[in-house]
Amino acid sequence: MNSCKNLRVFSKSVACKCVALVGIALFYRALLLSYSPRNALSNNTSLIRPPHMSDSSSTGGIRTDKFLEVPQIVWGLNNQKIAFARACLTARMMNRTLLMPSLSASLFYKEVDKLRPIPFDKVFQFERFNSLCSGFVRLARFSDVRNRTQVFDLEKGSGRRWTIERDLEHLKQSASNKSIDEFEAIRLIGKNPFLWHDHWPVEDYAKVFECMVVVDEISREADKVVMKIREAGEKVARASPIPFVAVHMRIEIDWMIHCKKLEQRKKISEICSSKREIMERVGNISGLKTPTVLYLAVADTLLEEKEEDSSVLTGWRDGLIPFEKKKLGVKEEIYGKYSYLIQSAIDYEVCLRADVFVGNSFSTFSSLIVLERTQKARKLGFMSSCEDGENKWRSYAYNLAGESMRVPRRWMTNMTHSSLQAISYGSNSVSCSSG
Repeated sequence: MNSCKNLRVFSKSVACKCVALVGIALFYRALLLSYSPRNALSNNTSLIRPPHMSDSSSTGGIRTDKFLEVPQIVWGLNNQKIAFARACLTARMMNRTLLMPSLSASLFYKEVDKLRPIPFDKVFQFERFNSLCSGFVRLARFSDVRNRTQVFDLEKGSGRRWTIERDLEHLKQSASNKSIDEFEAIRLIGKNPFLWHDHWPVEDYAKVFECMVVVDEISREADKVVMKIREAGEKVARASPIPFVAVHMRIEIDWMIHCKKLEQRKKISEICSSKREIMERVGNISGLKTPTVLYLAVADTLLEEKEEDSSVLTGWRDGLIPFEKKKLGVKEEIYGKYSYLIQSAIDYEVCLRADVFVGNSFSTFSSLIVLERTQKARKLGFMSSCEDGENKWRSYAYNLAGESMRVPRRWMTNMTHSSLQAISYGSNSVSCSSG
């Protein structure tokens, strides 16, 4: 009798255990489904790490004995900065250290023999980068790789059928593939990294950008230009100190051709801006004290090819004192000593340090300057520039109308964006809030 009773108790116990196991299995199945490639795009995919990738040889969670190599980075300075950040975040996803890539000193990107490679550490500080980005991403030199003969070539997909979801799944599978992970170095091959699919939020990119501090030589040259701007303004205005406004004027012939085609393709009319429109909107910025010095960041050849193009220095509202490289006397003295990439880096630093910056929202150069100025403003507690105040990092988009058609739109980067799409390719949807 007792044996029968014990049998019934045992049967009930087994049934309960089975029900519990089924429940656990269903729970984990639902959890796994929630991390499908499509859903992962809405999360911070830079935090995805294959479970087998934990390793004692790491610095702040980033492995120091496994590396990722990317192709030489090309195009303009700020496209190269985006490409570099994208490569860093790809390495982070694969829990590898990025091998320091070469940048390109020139704009020739179709002819490989004219790329003029320049090491990353000739533009940005290598050790400072690793210090500031410790635990997030990491750079290494090729000399850190023990075996250069055994490298796994991982080809990135391309074409219309290669969707963002497929690209993310491809990266995740490659990162979790143990046979691939055994290689000390993985070499990504395919299109230039700037054209890779974007899987990371603006804040992740911003973190990488913050770690990219220019070398001392570039910083000193930018200091000289800023000093020249302020001294020239004080001399003309006979006042000291006076505000300094940087205007990134995109009115070059090649830009006007590009922006008109872009307006037709996107069916909007807020990309191109004439000299007259830029002058009017900059002159109507609210709260702009006069006299004010204007530094016009514009292509030098624009003022050389046609005599009438010198009009960029005339027609400004009374109290605004415009200068460009030639008038400042820094064109040959400072900029002429360097390649295109370094010249652009100096101009970037000059515009970044202005009291007010005005640019074009469809320019990568302008967009990254505003992103960095937004970060600096947020650290001071300014989450919005919608109201006039003491925000020393104010920025505007002259190609977009503000409160009226005659004023430029206040501009801060929306730090809550899930991708860098708007900054990489421009947008007419910008506001005075950082999100």
